[in-house]
Amino acid sequence: MKKHIYHIQTLSPDATIDFGRRFAAQLKPNDLITLYGDLAAGKTTFTKGVCEYLNADQPATSPTFTLINEYAGDMPIFHFDCYRIKHPDEIIMLGFDEYLEKGGIVLIEWPEQIASHIPEDSIELYINYVNEKTREIEIRSPRNMEL
Repeated sequence: MKKHIYHIQTLSPDATIDFGRRFAAQLKPNDLITLYGDLAAGKTTFTKGVCEYLNADQPATSPTFTLINEYAGDMPIFHFDCYRIKHPDEIIMLGFDEYLEKGGIVLIEWPEQIASHIPEDSIELYINYVNEKTREIEIRSPRNMEL
């Protein structure tokens, strides 16, 4: 599938959150966003902005130990952290397929752990750590986005 590629640079954690808000303005029910990046790259920081824009009922936090955080908002938000998943099929036992059909937004940190279960039409974000404040973000989307 051909994807549109965009590049964004943020110069602070607040700017990464703000980008998450702008990005969220273009999301649709059942969108799946994969978040690639090293530890502390800014994946959860970006997710905070998405959740803020969608009026989540609580601030986004990393689901590293719970594997998934669910937030109620303008649309349901399902935030997965697959870092600790050892086998891709573990995600199925968590009801992953059902989450994809709930009419919400699905954000997945460490999607490479479950690559065989990621739909081709997902929106991919690659967050690269430049220095303590700066992040370079590449977005690969199956549809045009205004960023």
